[in-house]
Amino acid sequence: MGRTSSGLLRGETRRISRRRLVVGAGAAGTLAALGWAGVSAVTGDGDRPLALVYRGPAACSGCAEAVAALLRSAPGEFRTEYCGPGEQRQISRSALAEAAVYAQPGGGNVGPAWRRLRDHAEDIRGFVRDGGHYLGFCLGAYLAAARPGFGLLDGKVDQYIRTAGASVDSADDAVVPVRWRGRPRHMFFQDGPTLELRPGTPGIVLATYDTGAPAAVVTAFGAGRVGLVGPHPEADRSWYADAELTNPDGIRLDLGHDLVRSTVDGWAPAAGGS
Repeated sequence: MGRTSSGLLRGETRRISRRRLVVGAGAAGTLAALGWAGVSAVTGDGDRPLALVYRGPAACSGCAEAVAALLRSAPGEFRTEYCGPGEQRQISRSALAEAAVYAQPGGGNVGPAWRRLRDHAEDIRGFVRDGGHYLGFCLGAYLAAARPGFGLLDGKVDQYIRTAGASVDSADDAVVPVRWRGRPRHMFFQDGPTLELRPGTPGIVLATYDTGAPAAVVTAFGAGRVGLVGPHPEADRSWYADAELTNPDGIRLDLGHDLVRSTVDGWAPAAGGS
């Protein structure tokens, strides 16, 4: 598999920004088979599908809340609950059985995060294998790798900042250019990964960095699906303000919504591609 986020794994310091956010707030196999329409039919209008969002020491401050806000505003209108060591909901097979989505937000170094989460790896793998949906943002995308990680991605995960020609070369907050479904956009970024699917693996590359390396992918794992993104489509206005950054496209959540929809509903070909 080659180098998997080796800089992070070997103890490089990665700054974890603290976000100041103001946000509002099932059988997985059946939901996976039916997509968005099935989610509405199975849960009913008054009972929105559940998305579990990890919140705890393996995630940065405010990252879980931003992912939860993205999911609540996405098509399908998820209700969200946090799970983790300090939450009422723990990560467990029984908790995941009630959810349509498990989301792993951004955070710090891969090694320490994996040590906090590895005891839950089989439960998360089983959830997705049986038809659940995994969403990984930055660190959550790194953790989809095989070593160390949940083993949900048939491919390779690397640091974008180490790729030849990368527009940024440090772990500091930045705005990076991407092509999302072939169209130029900009995204908030903090040392996210590239995500390469093994040839022949079912899935789609939703976005690429300026180097051409994949920045967001959706793929299958068993009966479920996995949506991964290196930059941060969930970043809200406070992220940019805290980092004194500007997004030339404005602060929009449509790319995050596309990632969620493509993961839950199944990917669609990019315009002009397959």
